[in-house]
Amino acid sequence: MEKILNFSEIDTLAKKIANYASENTVIALIGDLGTGKTTFTKTFAKEFGVKENLKSPTFNYVLEYLTGRLPLYHFDMYRLCNSEEIYEIGYEDYINNGGVALIEWADIILDDLPKEYIRIDFSYSTKDDERKVNIKYIGNSKKEEELLNYVGFGNWYIYKNLYLFYIWW
Repeated sequence: MEKILNFSEIDTLAKKIANYASENTVIALIGDLGTGKTTFTKTFAKEFGVKENLKSPTFNYVLEYLTGRLPLYHFDMYRLCNSEEIYEIGYEDYINNGGVALIEWADIILDDLPKEYIRIDFSYSTKDDERKVNIKYIGNSKKEEELLNYVGFGNWYIYKNLYLFYIWW
């Protein structure tokens, strides 16, 4: 489901997803340069309990942060020449290691993502201080409904707000 969010709302979303994430969760962040993937990741990591300042793993492909409630593996696929390169750094070991994998530029490795993962697409909106954000839980419709309701993107959340508005009105 897609929504238009300001930067404060994107921070809130990152915090909610950080609290939702559990062992072996893979979060695929997709969007053009400057749409908010790294900002989302930094807020996510802070809420997740990571004590270090997040750095961009662009030249390393992956950086590990072990101070959060679970290990956090921050991938950046921007400079990847082909998706096979991720296996040289132990990609499968990271995503099946009991931690959480946050993957920026995940569209470069879509065919290599696990069967189930959270996909978040960021795109520019008509206003400079807003972004279109689309969230899906790929591979599991039950988890998708749960996630969308948890972060306030689901139909239940929309209907609840309409109902509250109707009562107020």
